[in-house]
Amino acid sequence: MKQTLTDLYSSLYAPYIKESYQADEAIFKTLYQKSWFVLLICSLLVLPPFLGDYPVFFMTQVIIAIIAAHGLNILLGYTGQISLGHAAFLGVGGYTYSFLVMVHHWPFWLAIPVSGLVAGALGLMIGIPSLRIKGIYLAVATIAFQFIADYTYFHWTAFSGGPQGRLVEAPRILGHALTSRLSFYYICLFLVILLLWGAKNLMRSKYGRSMMAVRDNDISAAALGVPVFKYKLLSFSVSSFYAGLAGALLVIHLRNVFPGFFHLNVSIEFIAIVIVGGMGTVMGSIFGAIFIVLVPEILTNIISTIAQLTKNPEITILMAPMRLIVHGLLIVLFIIIEPGGLAGIWRKISSYWKIWPLPYI
Repeated sequence: MKQTLTDLYSSLYAPYIKESYQADEAIFKTLYQKSWFVLLICSLLVLPPFLGDYPVFFMTQVIIAIIAAHGLNILLGYTGQISLGHAAFLGVGGYTYSFLVMVHHWPFWLAIPVSGLVAGALGLMIGIPSLRIKGIYLAVATIAFQFIADYTYFHWTAFSGGPQGRLVEAPRILGHALTSRLSFYYICLFLVILLLWGAKNLMRSKYGRSMMAVRDNDISAAALGVPVFKYKLLSFSVSSFYAGLAGALLVIHLRNVFPGFFHLNVSIEFIAIVIVGGMGTVMGSIFGAIFIVLVPEILTNIISTIAQLTKNPEITILMAPMRLIVHGLLIVLFIIIEPGGLAGIWRKISSYWKIWPLPYI
């Protein structure tokens, strides 16, 4: 009987036994994980044409939030550097894109990466103070950059279009405008897969491990020979590059750019995405972005449904603050109940099924 249980255990859990370093470092360690990933990608490719315009618009918004959130996750979750100016880098990417496309008539496929590079270069400069300051002091320094960026967006009219912003036309390929939401959704889907895959591989490399060493204890990392300042700057630059790309995609998605898109409250919202989703994980950025973008939408629909049932349109105005309160309470509850975020909950569930049904053998 004991031998039979041992054989059953071996057959069930053999895929999780790693015999090489390459197998242990693989992104998808089992055929089961690869199959689910392929199924997910196929679903994201096949289903959107049948969902309608608004669901596709909403899914595109989530994808853009995932890109921006993971940029902040690289800085905060992997390197331990706090930034409250992430929205400013989204603005740099968004305004650079609008300036290149609408003023200088660049093609969109070139303006998007250049917008990310401009934001990344600026992030490299903003990251210089991280050599001397960290923690709350670094957060205050990034808030200062946020205020400078807000002032620039309002007053540098030639670049930003001023307080009224600037309209952004639909991207064009071979002279044809991609006016449908679906076509732009596929562009964003390709970019998010490429960027998350690149970030995952970056964190598996010596650069990612050095970033995590800086996060855990920068003094010990320096004593072991890790060039701390170099990796802090690299983290700021990569984080800003992701934010710049997300900002460019956002202004294409909304077809205009406006200073109100990139206020301090947006930076705080992205910190909430990283914390609720789970710091230092790709899944955390995905889960957090879906949660933060989806919950307000659900609460808004609930309030609208209540207003229709009670036949009192004014209830929408009365309950609007309640939506924000419930949203904030959900975030606080996640922080208190599950500090590991939604990714931590996902790890616990997946770990349970890995050892089921023989957890004690």
